[in-house]
Amino acid sequence: MEKTDQVMRNRAKAIRLIGIANELLAMARELEIGQTIATDAAIGTERDGGKGASQDHPIWVELARQTYDDRRRRTKIFGSEELFGEPAWDILLDLFIAAKERRRVSVTSACIGSAVPSTTALRWITILEKQGLLVREADPGDARRVYVKLSARGYAAMLEYFASASRSVVLLDDTRTEFSAMR
Repeated sequence: MEKTDQVMRNRAKAIRLIGIANELLAMARELEIGQTIATDAAIGTERDGGKGASQDHPIWVELARQTYDDRRRRTKIFGSEELFGEPAWDILLDLFIAAKERRRVSVTSACIGSAVPSTTALRWITILEKQGLLVREADPGDARRVYVKLSARGYAAMLEYFASASRSVVLLDDTRTEFSAMR
């Protein structure tokens, strides 16, 4: 009986240590990604003549949400999921919104958010990972769960996309801010 108890205690300690190790790895990745994002933003600012096209703007997450919702609405209105399938884009949108909301996305949730069968979504997650646009990380508290998130490259690409796609909206917003400040 004592031997069984000792085995169980050792197992519980091992699981806790694995969780702590995974958490440390996740923190190290976040630090690395943060440095890469800062470097990418500085390079983007140099590349665009100091205008900061790679910098973040609060409206971009709203545009991402609207884009994602528009894609779901199209499917609903036209009554066919086969007409508008683009699971990689849906996954990237979902992960960008999650990053802006500081929320974690499990692989299962990413599969659901892509609006395609799980096998198709998993294939696209693997492709996006190979392209360096997203990373997987183990849940430190539950070894069965794996999270996905945008890599530094993926996040920078989404910022660049929304910066170029929303240029007129952001410029209009900046003009209004400047106009209000002059009053």
